[in-house]
Amino acid sequence: MTSKYATQINAKAAESAINAGRGAKPNIEDKIRVMCELLRGLEIMGNTNDVDELRSELNTIIDDFTNNISSIEHQIAAADDDKRTEAFNKLTMFLMSFASRTGTRDRLSIFTTNYDRLIEAGADVAGIHLIDRFVGSLSPIFRSSRLDIDVHYNPPGIRGEPRYLEGVVKYTKLHGSIDWINTNNIIRKIGLPFGAKDIKPFLNAPGFPATSSKIMIYPNASKDRETSEYPYVELFRDFAASICRPNSTLVTYGYSFGDEHINRVIRDMLTIPSTHLVIMAFDDSMGRIMQYYKDWGKENQISLIIGSDIANIGALTNYYLPKPAIDRATIRMSEILKKRYDCPQDEKVDNLPKSNIKEDKGDGEDDITAFKC
Repeated sequence: MTSKYATQINAKAAESAINAGRGAKPNIEDKIRVMCELLRGLEIMGNTNDVDELRSELNTIIDDFTNNISSIEHQIAAADDDKRTEAFNKLTMFLMSFASRTGTRDRLSIFTTNYDRLIEAGADVAGIHLIDRFVGSLSPIFRSSRLDIDVHYNPPGIRGEPRYLEGVVKYTKLHGSIDWINTNNIIRKIGLPFGAKDIKPFLNAPGFPATSSKIMIYPNASKDRETSEYPYVELFRDFAASICRPNSTLVTYGYSFGDEHINRVIRDMLTIPSTHLVIMAFDDSMGRIMQYYKDWGKENQISLIIGSDIANIGALTNYYLPKPAIDRATIRMSEILKKRYDCPQDEKVDNLPKSNIKEDKGDGEDDITAFKC
């Protein structure tokens, strides 16, 4: 950072990271958040020169950040056909393990804190329709009034009895996305192809701002507080309303419990005795997962699946998650086969510490909410 406030920004960002239990090394979100707060203070004080300098540096940071995310998407999209196909097959199997459900059950809800569009790409491959509050075709607009929208159909020969269409999922990006743009106080989704190397050409269309500062990533760089809180307040309300209800199950994958605003909602969910939390993680290097596991005192409502051998997406889809199926006969057959055959030795799951695996004693009828970070 080149700003004359760099020392203060880094110190405050490090303090924010420590308070969140992520150590003294702040991430890019910590720094952007502090810079946005400082920018508002300088604007109130009327320090025009400092405001211009800090805003310019903030725009540069956000621009680099979004370009890095675009580069990651490009690496996936430009990978060898075999590797890309294998990766998307595993991703679609993972998504379909949760999304394959009859139309009589509540919708699956997926929540993610990631800014990339990997889940969206996987859903396209799997043929899953995502309901994400955006309405429109060419330039979808975020609509607060579209929370309960759904997709129904009339079976052939039956009139007046609409049924849920299968393969539909409610999808919420809690921290925004690199293709969300704030234009004239309206949140729009731009047509950014998956794997595009540079986002700038897609910001130059008529009616859109030509700077990366309007990209809606949390915390964003908008000037006024009202806009900076919208639509994130709406999205977190969706998250709380989805999981804080009886018989709900929250599945986290890759989430290290480093966001206190999310942890508070999860803690509130566990105050409902019939709820359940399933944690899937490669490791717990910083000890946060086990710390919350002990502090919350809800061991009978939490199942742990921790370890690189058991929590990798290949082992999960092959041996632990239910196979994508919606008819009860196939589901029952899958359960019988799972009990009858053991996992192969080459997956090394037989040697896992038993303390890392807790049985989920749910009846299988609970609503599943998948949360990915």
